[in-house]
Amino acid sequence: MPLYEYQCRTCGHEFERLVRPGDDAPSCTSCGSADLEKLLSHMAVSTEGTRQTNFNKARERAKKVNRDKEIAQFEYEEKHRHHH
Repeated sequence: MPLYEYQCRTCGHEFERLVRPGDDAPSCTSCGSADLEKLLSHMAVSTEGTRQTNFNKARERAKKVNRDKEIAQFEYEEKHRHHH
């Protein structure tokens, strides 16, 4: 049974709905409107390649954060060194 994502065109609310054969057309869980847009669902796929790519991206972000911290620490020390 597929799980679909919808956005209400009336109020903008997004929600998921399990749709079974023979079910009535879904309506907004917030305002009750039947004027809905079916959204593209996001699939999560995990492979060795995607894990490695995500790991590499995380490592690059961590390097940048550490670099920024080192620069901030250096600037802090320089500021206090000149004022004292």
